[in-house]
Amino acid sequence: MSTFSFFGAMVLIFILVSKRYYLGIAIPGIVVPISPTQRGILKEHFDFYNKLPPKSKKVFERRLASFIASKNFIPRDLDGITEEMRVLIAATAIQLAFGLIKINFRYFKYIIIYPEAFYSTAGQNYHYGEVNPRQKAIVLSWRNFISGLIVKDGRNLGLHEMAHALRLENVVQNGESNFLDQESLDAWEEAAEKEIMRIRNNEKSFFRDYAGTNHAEFFAVAVENFFERPAEFKVYNQHLYHQMRVLLNQDPMLLDRI
Repeated sequence: MSTFSFFGAMVLIFILVSKRYYLGIAIPGIVVPISPTQRGILKEHFDFYNKLPPKSKKVFERRLASFIASKNFIPRDLDGITEEMRVLIAATAIQLAFGLIKINFRYFKYIIIYPEAFYSTAGQNYHYGEVNPRQKAIVLSWRNFISGLIVKDGRNLGLHEMAHALRLENVVQNGESNFLDQESLDAWEEAAEKEIMRIRNNEKSFFRDYAGTNHAEFFAVAVENFFERPAEFKVYNQHLYHQMRVLLNQDPMLLDRI
């Protein structure tokens, strides 16, 4: 292809993308708008997206397309990666970071998907999910991811692992770090410590016992409940709910006002 022809082709592609035509191809440096199929997956399976007003839905779609374009989705013990896998995992990440405008989990390059629980060489045990900063990978059991998405009981594997990834992203020096306001983070940690001690002392808590493991796990469990059971969370501990709302710059009970 001549230089002129190549330049002409790139101009045409740019025009089509700018007008939001779906091209169905991946081009380095260019985020293609989501396809009708991808939008259909969101509408059918993702409540957070469906509750957003039209303008916010467009923002969500752009961020989802950017996330998918920037990650390498890798199957393990699977025949391949489906469009549903890409869309729903990406949507979970965008849901968590939706109030943090420029965050795209840049540090994490790989999304590794197993059909079910997998043996973790890092943890020397079977896991449903993990975040591996050394491999720049987020690892998920697809069966448990889907179960967490369907059943609204405060257990959501996708949100749990993305919460760990978000906290790591905040401290890794990669151009996206320090996006969580330090004052808000300190206020969250102080409020979280009180609840962690309640759990460790076997006092009645809204959160499951695993949340008392450490601050990282408490944050991940709290994120699950913040999005899946926000009203109950707020009734249980309004101060803690408020601190998470401030930290993530969003409120799941007010999505229609975004």
